[in-house]
Amino acid sequence: MSWYRNAVWFVKGLREYTRSGYESASRHFNPADVEVNVAGRSFLVTGANSGIGKAAAKEIARRGGTVHLVCRNKERAEVAKGEIVTETGNQNIFLHVVDISNPKEIWKFAEKFKNEHKLNVLINNAGCMVNNRELTEDGLEKNFATNTLGTYILTTALLPLLEKEADARVITVSSGGMLVQKLNISDLQSGNGTFDGTMVYAQNKRQQVVLTEQWAKAHRNIHFSVMHPGWADTPAVRSSMPDFYQKMKNTLRTEAQGADTVVWLAVSSEAIKLPSGLFFQDRQPVPTHLPLASTHSPPEDEEKLMEVLEEFSQKFKSTSPG
Repeated sequence: MSWYRNAVWFVKGLREYTRSGYESASRHFNPADVEVNVAGRSFLVTGANSGIGKAAAKEIARRGGTVHLVCRNKERAEVAKGEIVTETGNQNIFLHVVDISNPKEIWKFAEKFKNEHKLNVLINNAGCMVNNRELTEDGLEKNFATNTLGTYILTTALLPLLEKEADARVITVSSGGMLVQKLNISDLQSGNGTFDGTMVYAQNKRQQVVLTEQWAKAHRNIHFSVMHPGWADTPAVRSSMPDFYQKMKNTLRTEAQGADTVVWLAVSSEAIKLPSGLFFQDRQPVPTHLPLASTHSPPEDEEKLMEVLEEFSQKFKSTSPG
């Protein structure tokens, strides 16, 4: 059935995920939802030096929020920070250099951040799609380390800070690609069979949806959501999916269009009227499974994912400096 899932997803994508899909959906948006002042609220955005992360950070900065940019590359991040400050006039933009594929680094950063800052909204945007199986210095498959374990550790580490605040939110940028994947907890690091970076990425994005649903059940006073930005013209798409980019480049969404639902979930009072744990596209909750696609998992697999990630995270916490 995988061919069926892929075909349905691609047809759906051509209809909904491109720029024309955004333009069609946006006719029903209420502009007042995001015409808000968020001065005094603190936002942390990972992967914020380019693409959807930078676009979201910029829009939040325009609305007066204090924005913490978490980026891997210091030079590119400094340029992005300067651009955001210049374009928005908001001086409350802070930069933190962290590699989200490095669990020890994440723990160290989070412990320091908790002692120095408050946090109202966490936006898990950092991600990667490595097309050949590559291990980090900790021996972790790189896509898994960044997209799944990194997201898990950062969120888990910052939950105590979020719990202290009213109207706390966690938003994770996923992908519609997850619709072609059923949760697979037997091979989290993609060591078996032929390695397909696109499908590994899609599996990680399915895992992020499961994480969001599980966190929503466990932490009732934080609003969790996960979203699909559509197919946007970002540096990550150009470098990781060059063939796809060449075919689709004239129909892709802008970075701002891709980031629109992130911003809406982060600042709008309408977003939190909807239940926690949902998957969004163009400001609307959408199903997490395609019809007839057989991608549903038993609850025990979803619970097992949380257990395994917790074991991983604690192992790296115990060896973390400081």
